[in-house]
This record gives sequence, C-alpha cells and structure tokens, in this order.
Amino acid sequence: MEASNLGGASGISPPDPEKIKQRLLRKGVYPTPKIIHTLRKKEMLKYIRKSKRVVDKTLDKPLSESDKQVMEEEAQFQTITREYKMVRKEFKNGVLMVGQPWERLEKNGFKELSSVSKEYGGKKLKGEHLKELSEILVKRNSVDNNWLLDDDIEQGDGNLMENEDNKGFSTKRSVGDPEKISYLVDRLSAAELSFRDWKFGRLMKLSGLHFTEGHLLKILEGLGARGNWRIALSVVEWVYSSSDYKHQKSRFVYTKLLSVLGKARRPNEALQVFNLMREDCHLYPDMPAYRSISVTLGQAGYVKELTNIIECMRHKPLKKIKNMRHKNWDPSLEPDVVVYNAVLNACVPSQQWKAVSWVLQQMRKGSLKPDGATYGLAMEVMLKSGKYDLVHDLFGRMRRNGAAPKAITYKVLVKAFWEEGKVNEAVKVVRDMEQRGVVGSVSVYYELACCLCNSGRWQEAMLEIEKMKKLTLTKPLEIAFTGMILSCMDGGHVDDCISIFKEMTNHCSPNIGTINAMLKVYRCSDMFLKAKELFEETKRRGSVSDANNNGCRSSLAPDVYTYSSMLEASASAHQWEYFEYVYKEMHLCGYQLDQNKHAWLLVEASIAGKWHLLEHAFDTILEAGEIPHPSLFSEMVCQTSVQHNYERAVTLVNSMAHAPFQVSESQWTDLFRRNSERISKGVLQNLLDTLQSSAVVQEATVSNLSKSLVSLCESSASKDSIGLIGPSDGASDKSPTLDRDKQSINGEDGSPNLYEHPKPSRRSNILFDSAPDIQNSNDNESIEVTLDLLTCDSNKLQKSEPPSASEILGAWKERRNKEGIFLPFNLQPK
Repeated sequence: MEASNLGGASGISPPDPEKIKQRLLRKGVYPTPKIIHTLRKKEMLKYIRKSKRVVDKTLDKPLSESDKQVMEEEAQFQTITREYKMVRKEFKNGVLMVGQPWERLEKNGFKELSSVSKEYGGKKLKGEHLKELSEILVKRNSVDNNWLLDDDIEQGDGNLMENEDNKGFSTKRSVGDPEKISYLVDRLSAAELSFRDWKFGRLMKLSGLHFTEGHLLKILEGLGARGNWRIALSVVEWVYSSSDYKHQKSRFVYTKLLSVLGKARRPNEALQVFNLMREDCHLYPDMPAYRSISVTLGQAGYVKELTNIIECMRHKPLKKIKNMRHKNWDPSLEPDVVVYNAVLNACVPSQQWKAVSWVLQQMRKGSLKPDGATYGLAMEVMLKSGKYDLVHDLFGRMRRNGAAPKAITYKVLVKAFWEEGKVNEAVKVVRDMEQRGVVGSVSVYYELACCLCNSGRWQEAMLEIEKMKKLTLTKPLEIAFTGMILSCMDGGHVDDCISIFKEMTNHCSPNIGTINAMLKVYRCSDMFLKAKELFEETKRRGSVSDANNNGCRSSLAPDVYTYSSMLEASASAHQWEYFEYVYKEMHLCGYQLDQNKHAWLLVEASIAGKWHLLEHAFDTILEAGEIPHPSLFSEMVCQTSVQHNYERAVTLVNSMAHAPFQVSESQWTDLFRRNSERISKGVLQNLLDTLQSSAVVQEATVSNLSKSLVSLCESSASKDSIGLIGPSDGASDKSPTLDRDKQSINGEDGSPNLYEHPKPSRRSNILFDSAPDIQNSNDNESIEVTLDLLTCDSNKLQKSEPPSASEILGAWKERRNKEGIFLPFNLQPK
C-alpha cells in the first residue's frame, strides 16, 4: 500500500496489460500475446528503474511487499540467465545436446546414442583439388565430359571470379562489363537455353550485369555473330519483361534485333518484332528499322508484306498506340533507295517483272536517282522472267543515266546471253568489263565458264578459271569445276566432262560434290563400270582420310547423294547384285533413300528378284513414322500375291485404305496387266477369294480392288486369256522400260501412280554390262539360249548405237510371246 502510494505520488504505476492492448489497438496494431508480453516486460523494467530512484530518494520509507517481490523476481531472472549462458558455453566445447529439458533422461539417452557421429574428428581434412580437376577436363576438351556440367549452371562463375595466382581457393575480384558480356554470350550460346527455362533467368542474374541499352546492343551483336537468333530474342524478351527494365525499352535494341534476325534469314520473326515496335511510341520504327525489315523481307521474296511496309512509312498510325503524348505526332517517312531495291529483290523469285516499272516510277516521283544496284536487280527480275530484250534495254538506260555498272550487272548480262544462245556476245561483254576497269567478281567468270562449257568450249573456260584463281574466292574452286561438269553434261558433251575432271587435278582436289556430278554423268551415259570404279576409289580415299583425321569424317566420304547416284547407275545397268551391295552399305552408313525420288529403284529391284530389299525399305519407312509411296504398296501386294501369301496381301490393302491417297479401279486393272507375266489368273482368283472372305475396311481403295479382280476374273473365265501371259505363279525377270520424262509421282488426275516411276533412260554395252547378270544363272542351257536371243536381236539394230538392256529384254519377251519360246527356269514343274 505504501509503495503504491509512493508510486502514485511520484506518477509511477505498474504496467497494465489491458492498457497496453488498448493502446496497440488505437495505433492499428493487432496485440498478440507475444507483443503484449514484450512491451509489458520493457515497461516493467522502466517501472523498476524509476521505482529505485524514488526509493533512493525516500530511504526512510520502507518498500512495500509488491515492490520487494518484483525486485526479487528480477534478481532471480538475472541469476538464471547467467547460469544458462555458462551451461551453453560448456556444451560448445564438444558435449552433445539432445532432447528437450522436460523430457525423461532415458529417452534423451537413446537419442544421444543414435546421433553420435562416427566421422573423423581429428585434424582438418585436406580440401579436394577441384581446380586441378577442372583444368584436366578443360585440357581434354572431350564431349564425353559434358555430362559432368549439364546441371551446373554456375560452373563458369569460378572462372569469372577466380584469381589465377591463388591456389586452392578463389577470391572475389572486380570484373569489367566487357568480361561479363563475353561470359554471358559464351554461356548462353553453349547452353542454348530458351526464355522459359529457369536456368536462363538464373544465368542472366548471375552475370551481374546492369542491362543498359549499350550492354544489350553488345550482347545482341555477339549472339548475332554466332547465329543464335533464338537466344537473342529470349534475351530481349527477358530483360524487357522484368519489372526493373520494362520502362527502359529502346528502339535501337529492337532495331539491332531486326538486323540479327535478318542475317539469320528469319523474315517471319522479324516481321513480328517490327509489328511490336509499331505498337509503342517509344519504339516506333525509324528509317534504319525500315531499311532492316525491308532488306530481310526482300531476301525472302515477300512482295506483299513489303508494299504494306511502304504504306506504313507514309501514313500515321491508324489507331492510338502506347505512350503517345502528342496528338499531332507524325512519324511518317518516305521510302529511300534501299527500300525500293528490297522490293526489286523480292520480285526476283516470283518473276513479277511488271513491278519494275512501278518501282522506277515511284522513285521518279520521290526524286530518287536509281543506283547500280537498282538497275542490276531490275535486270535480274527481267532475266528470271525471260524478258531478255528488257534486260538489254535496262542496261542501256543504265549507261545513259550515268550509273556505274557493277560486276553483278555483267553477271546478269552473261546469263542472259547464255540463255539466248549468244556465247560470243557473252564473251564480248566480259572483255568490255575488263577494258572499262571494272573489277570482275568470281561469279562473272564462273557464269562465263559454264556458258562456254555448255557450248562445247571447255578449253576456253579453263582461261576463266585462271582469272578466278587471282581473285578472292568466296567459295572453294571445286564448286566451279563441279558447275562446269554439269554444264557440259546439260549440253550433251560427255567427253568434255571427263576431260574437265582430269584437268581438275592440276588445280584442286575434287570434293564429294564433284564425285556426285561425275557419277551422274556416268549414269546418264551408260558407263556403269566407270561409275563403279569411281565409287570404289572414292570409298577407299575416304577411308584413308578418316584414318588420317583420327576418325573424323572426311570431305571425300560418300554421302546420301553418292549412294543414291550409284543405286541409279546399278539399276539402269541391271546390275542387281551390285545394287544390293550398295544398298546394304548405304543402310549401314546411316543413310536412307528418299522414297519420293527413288521409289522406282526398290520396285525394279523387287521385280528383278531382290524382294527382300523392298521389304526392308518398307519396314524402315514404317518405323520412321512415314507413309510408304503408293508404288511400294502396290509392289508389296503383287509380291505377296505371287508368293501365295494372300492374307498379308489383304492386310496391305487394308493399310492402303487408311493412307492419304486412293487407288481407282482402272489403276488396279492397269497394275495387274502390267505385271501379267508374274501374276496369273489363278493368283488373281485366289486373291479375290481371300479378299471376299476376309474382314476388310469399307474404303474406296479396297472396293476398287475387288471390282478390278472381279472384272479380270470374269473376263478370263469367258476367254482363255485376258492378256495375262507367262507362268502361272513364278516371278519373271521383267524390268519394263520406263519413260525418262515421267517425273511426277501422281498421274494426270492427281491419283497415285502405281507403276510409272521417274527412271532415267539408259544405253548400255551388251558385252560388258549384261554379261554379269547372265552369269548369275546356274543353268548353262539357259545361258546359251539367252545369248543366242541377245545376239539375234542385237544384229537387227544399228551397229553405231548399241541397244539398252531394257530394249533387249523387251525384244526377247516379244519374241518369246510370238514364237512360244520359254527358258528352262521359267517352265513350271509338272
């Protein structure tokens, strides 16, 4: 009572929790018990200090019981705190602490036993030599070690922050912005991360860069030099989508991004970025941006999009865009020469020659003077459109207007004279270029050399090669020789092709493109043995080069075109054993035939007895998730029917019904008539019976097959023959001659062509090309009869032009049908 009176007299009262709670509520703070306890404790200490001062002033007055109790509690609390700190200090010296103070000792004992560490507790262990390990991996530079760092996105941080003078530990050092930019470009290019990958954002943050406009321009430049346009898009999107930089978007950064996409030939992505720029006033395109997008669209041939770009330049935005502050803001511009040249460049692939006059008229209205590039592109448009007179007119106008012709202009002139058949005029133009002092480019001399080779003047073309060697070559010299060989072949000068190939060794070594060109020459000229010799020599030299390059693939190693050309040569020469050898080697090397171009090879190989090759190719195509060519389906049906496997034939027909093509009744009938020597009327009847008794899908292809079989079987029942000649079930050696000009996969009505394939014609030597196939027979009498027939038929032909193997087989079969001559291996066993 005395203490309270003293406190009341001095204005001091003990802290009341209810008052503290009300005071917090008035201040907008929710009073949790912990907060109230903390505040009450502080106010209690303050109350005690004030009480002590009051007591000191009034020593003659004794303390009340409540004051004594508070002071005793405070003293006891301080004592317990000191003891607790001493105990904690003792336990830090190695004594384990487990459990809670209120738990029983038995339970805490078990916990102590289970948590005792068995690790070494002596001296400090030596650190792992991670730095030495990283140096070893870098020195090996092996691809097999990349798995170690796949998920370690921070593995480059040590190289960025580590001081090379230190051993065993890394220290932080100041790193400049150029180093950070180089580090970031290297890591992004190596990882190939996308914008949505979490590692991408983490790597951008770990770089420590402040992504200013200058830094972004340097990053985009580095990524553009490496062709990483996707990463460049992701960088810009990530930076400007973050809250720190979304208000710092730069028109120059987006213009640089347009340039990167243009160099990568990505017109669609560039057009999307350009449309994004047109939606923001701060990013609205200026003249450099218009030039960049125009050049990109011009290279892609987007004429319509380019005309829209020109309309955008000349008019204000049709709708209100972001960040527009002034109503009278007018960003309209007029196209310049670069934009109009891009339009002409876009008209080249589409051959829109009428657009040339429009472009020149628009330039005249805008007081723009066409330069040499303008006239050169206009001439190229006229050349592609076949307007040779207009090409020369534009060249004359160019001279009159004082525009200096460039090398590309003379290239267009040479090409125009070549297509007109004026070879001497083409030579005169190039000589005039040299007299005027215009430095010719490699493309001009290349076009002239090909022009001369096409007209049979390959010796003169070699002089142009000497001039090309004095210039800076943008492409290897082997490409020029390859083009000259193909030009000679197109002109019908096969001997010149061989001469150029021999002369090539004096200037450079042939590459695989040149080998493929010579294989094509040999194939089209019925020189199978020459093609085989060149193919084997190429494989031998390629294997030697691989061994010298420590297993790296050589530039002379055969590619898919080499194998395809050799397969065509083998098929044209009816060398089916070598065809099988090349096909197997091609498959072992990991290459596959393009069924859209070479389906006829597999069909003819199957007809010649190499049925297993067709079956292998058919399964390979299905495993790859593709739909086989219609001719492969039809040949599989024929072969399974000849082998009396009618159930599988019906299964194949059901599969054809689900394919994205249909086979009409007339096409089925023509197919069976074409293969009449292999498929007898009995085979057709059995196929019809199996088809009618099986569960088939109700599709047009299946119903048309049924109608065709019914028609053929009924006509064969009313007549002894329906045009099906030959053995009943056996497979003959037929390989029908196909037209070289039939290059389409489908027929005239758009339906699939089941039996006509784009096979090149062939003229072969009887003695050297046909003899190996004949020697494969085991029946000597058959060989003698076949040789007699070949000799008899070949004597009727002109000696100056030997017949092809297909013509010999056709004549032999026609003679057999008329005279009833059958070879022993074609007769049925009785």
